[in-house]
Amino acid sequence: MEVGIGEEDARQQRSTERDENMNSKAPCFGLSELKSWSFWRAGIVEFVATFLYLYISLLTIMSVKKSTSYGDLLCSPECLQAIAWASGATVSALVYCFTAISGGHFNPVVTFGFFLVRKISITRALYYMIMQCLGAICGAAVVKAFQKTRFELLHGGANLVNYESEVIGLFFEFFGTFVLLYAVFSASDAKRTAIDSHVPVLAALPVGFAVFLVHMAATPLSQTGINPARSLATAIVHGKKKGWEDQWIFWLGPLFGTLLAALYYQIVLRPKPFKSRA
Repeated sequence: MEVGIGEEDARQQRSTERDENMNSKAPCFGLSELKSWSFWRAGIVEFVATFLYLYISLLTIMSVKKSTSYGDLLCSPECLQAIAWASGATVSALVYCFTAISGGHFNPVVTFGFFLVRKISITRALYYMIMQCLGAICGAAVVKAFQKTRFELLHGGANLVNYESEVIGLFFEFFGTFVLLYAVFSASDAKRTAIDSHVPVLAALPVGFAVFLVHMAATPLSQTGINPARSLATAIVHGKKKGWEDQWIFWLGPLFGTLLAALYYQIVLRPKPFKSRA
């Protein structure tokens, strides 16, 4: 029995130490990180993961979407579910695999959100964003190389807003990004990981399901951005003027959604080191 109590105390101590580390503020610039291999390795992981996300999600669109009309964003329920499941499951798998190395962002707005709540430095944030955009561009380029005909017919899966209302499209991007960042912040909340040791393992699931749900809701309207790297990559690789017309929506909406999620996290969730189970 005494051994069991000792093990419980040790586990509680480890949880407390991990919680305190998670709540420590990152330096604003963090230039010393440039000397660390773990810093550069994390960026490489962000590149590879974003590459895989674009590769899988765009290939799914090329496989299941039948309409080739640029203005027709509607697809069958089976098509919609396939796109949503591919995006959500891919994010969930990538977060599970790479969180321990880079934090599992794979999205500039997630990186921006973690910078706003001082979990990473501006140096790391900028590095991640550059690598994410490069990875997304490479992923879209590989899809175009292997599926050039379908890629051109479906306009590279480029994000665009239904002609009916750009304001509604902006709201969908804003709210969808808020849901995503809310899931990310909640899944990584230090108080929860201190209470429940299984939370770090399961953190990938709510993030993936958030991506799935947002895609189910927003894809018929805007093909769901909530990831500026994806929107930028498809516009660049597709290379047509039409793909750039709504770019501002897929940057501005996620930006403000991230700001609101970060504000909510700081004011409402207020993560503090968890000291006991009482």
